[in-house]
Amino acid sequence: MEAVLDQSLDVGAYLGKWLDHVHGRVRQKTWQTYESMIRTRVGPAFRQIPLADLHALHLQSLYAELMKTGLSGGSVLNLHLVLTNSLSQAVRWGYIGANPADGAQPPRPNRKELEVLDQASTEAILAAAMGTRMEAPVGIAIATGMRRGEVLGLRWSDIDEQMSATQVSRTLQNTTEGLVFEPPKTRRSRRKVVLPAFLKPYLRRQKADQTRRRKKLGEAWVQTGVVVDFEDGSPWNPDSFSPAWSSFLKRAGLPHVRFHDLRHAHATLMLSKGVHPKIVSERLGYERRSKTVAPAA
Repeated sequence: MEAVLDQSLDVGAYLGKWLDHVHGRVRQKTWQTYESMIRTRVGPAFRQIPLADLHALHLQSLYAELMKTGLSGGSVLNLHLVLTNSLSQAVRWGYIGANPADGAQPPRPNRKELEVLDQASTEAILAAAMGTRMEAPVGIAIATGMRRGEVLGLRWSDIDEQMSATQVSRTLQNTTEGLVFEPPKTRRSRRKVVLPAFLKPYLRRQKADQTRRRKKLGEAWVQTGVVVDFEDGSPWNPDSFSPAWSSFLKRAGLPHVRFHDLRHAHATLMLSKGVHPKIVSERLGYERRSKTVAPAA
């Protein structure tokens, strides 16, 4: 029996159907971002508009209003990409004949100037982190270029016995349902990384420190196997790691940089040593960028 589409469906109801459709097809954190965007930014404006009547000018007006409220150009662009993806599905399902988002023009985001850490700044951060909770995550990030979630999701079982290589196979994410270990976003992000010799003492000290704390806590120790833990063996919530990072920099009297900038520092140091850019890109797990960032449904 052929399905009959509800042609009176309004935009809000349709987007609810689309969210149900993509749930489980994208990472949990990604889905929550989609749901939040649609609930807070699209739903109130388009709840009463029939999907069949949605026009590019509706979207253009929405973007303008959101910019007036102070929303950044980058955030509006991300919303546009989500709407483009969701409305493309409406075309595939036969609700509408063309995608109205194709005729709307999102603002160009103001790109923040990239913070580039030179070797002296990088060494200053390494020195300040020595003997603190930040020693291991800082050492790993600078030595490998791994992302914050990848560093926090790294397990000892991912590292070979010689501590000469590791497999990046998961990332730690904070969701509305709690902390979850998820596969990296892209195929290239799932990668093997050769570990430089200077990182080995960092890893050995971290393992010894965990052994000491595990003996002290006894049954209270949480056995997760993560390399960078939250004092009791449990994973370190990325949302609490970031303020801890800021506090560390402030206490050390260092300029404020993002933890993510250590990833850039790793790339810069490798390039300065003559490593081919393609190898650096593969090491960092970069995926070739497409025109849209929202994954196809």
